[in-house]
Amino acid sequence: MFFDDNRAWVESIDAGALVDSEEAGSSLLALAKIDEERCRVIDPYLIEVEVVAGQRRPTDNREAIRAFGPTVRTDLMHPS
Repeated sequence: MFFDDNRAWVESIDAGALVDSEEAGSSLLALAKIDEERCRVIDPYLIEVEVVAGQRRPTDNREAIRAFGPTVRTDLMHPS
């Protein structure tokens, strides 16, 4: 889940809030931590993204998998 500019949790990384400074990131994280205290989310944290061809992409592979779903080889699941 991603935190958006309206303080709501959204499923799409493209709908999440973007910040461009450490101060803005700290402020956004402080707001997200309020939802952690209310047991709405667990351990919110910031991720670094880059914009590629107009789409947000996490710079870390682990975060890319979380953002875009698991890596699954379907050819191994249903051999022909």
